[in-house]
This record gives sequence, structure tokens and C-alpha cells, in this order.
Amino acid sequence: MSDGQINVPQQPQELEAEVKPAEQDNKKKQKAKKEKKKKTVGQEILSWVWLLLIAVVIAGLIRFFIFEPVRVQGRSMQETLQDGEVMLVTKPEVLLGKLQRGDVVIVRFPGRNSTTSISLGAPLDVGLTSHTLFVKRLVALPGDAVALMNGQLYVNDKPVEENYITHRSSDNYPRTVLGDNQYFVMGDNRANSHDSRAADVGPLTKDMIVGHPKLVLLPLNKIRIIK
Repeated sequence: MSDGQINVPQQPQELEAEVKPAEQDNKKKQKAKKEKKKKTVGQEILSWVWLLLIAVVIAGLIRFFIFEPVRVQGRSMQETLQDGEVMLVTKPEVLLGKLQRGDVVIVRFPGRNSTTSISLGAPLDVGLTSHTLFVKRLVALPGDAVALMNGQLYVNDKPVEENYITHRSSDNYPRTVLGDNQYFVMGDNRANSHDSRAADVGPLTKDMIVGHPKLVLLPLNKIRIIK
């Protein structure tokens, strides 16, 4: 009889002691989750803004350092490139200085730009410059002697075979030795191209070469490697 009086009443008390801490832990976890959800909702707009800014920065870096699509405008590169075609333009060759004679390049010309000013108050005024881009062929590098006689291109006093030329001209350009940072470009449509032969363009500096077209992407039935 005495055994029954000692053991039975103590068991429920021990079980209660084990259950209460577990319930408290669950309540704390639920409360923490609710607080976390409230903070996430409050910061959601800011997080989306940051994601958008990061995406814009990454896209800008890719466009500046790796590649970008560029549309051909005009007929100065016929028949190599046609008006309206979209090219894949890569950047590493230009940045690493690995351009070669005969490469098709994307360039900007001196004085062919526009500046837009954004006024945010005197200390915060911002000026944005946009350049008009042109697609041409790089025909001579720094230190080369370049000349045109009756439309025939000479580099370092040797005639250059240009199988890609279908629209020839009879222009002459006096023999000129390029400086340490001068590049001579011309359009493949020699009869109708504004390029380094013109007085308002002349030889370009390295910073004016911005890309190297590799492929025609569009239209789809005209996909090809640019040579």
C-alpha cells in the first residue's frame, strides 16, 4: 500500500515539467518568425531597388567590357554589312590592344557627340556625353605609312589586296606616316564613306575605337561571321 502512495502522483508532475519548456520554445520561434516577416515586408521595396541597381550596373559592365549588340546605319560598309543589320560587338580585343589591320571596328569621330546636362543644384550638376558610333575597317596601325593612289590602298608602300571591296573609288590620299597613337579607318564602300580620308575625321586615336564586330545576328537569315 505504501508503494502506491509514493510513486503514482509524481509521474504527471515530471511530465508537465518536460512539456512547458517545449511550449515556450515554440512560442518564441513563432514570435521570432512574425518579427522577421514584418521586417522583410518593410524592407521589400528597398531590396527591389537595390536588385535593380545591381542589375543595371552588371549590364553596364558587360556592355562596356565584354559585348553589346549594335545596329548598322547607312551604306558605308556595303557589301560587307548592310543597313539595318544587327552585329554582335566584342570589347576585349580593343581593351587589350589586340587589333589587327583589316579588322572591322566600331569607332567614334572627333566632334560627333552631344552633351546633356542634368541640373540637381550647383554642386550636383551632371553632364552626360553621348557619341555617334560608326562601323569602319581598320586599314593601318600606328607607325604605318598609308596612301591611296587611284583608289588603291598602300600600307608601308605595298599594295593591299582587298577582296571585300565592291564599290571602289578613284580617290588619292597622300602618303602619311601615322603617329604612335594613330589608326586609319575606311569604309568598305570606298565610293560612299566618310572616314579617315576626310579632313574633319583624319586618323583616330586608340580611345576612339570602342569595339570589334564579330557576327551579324539579325536578320536571322543573314547570320554570319564578319570578315
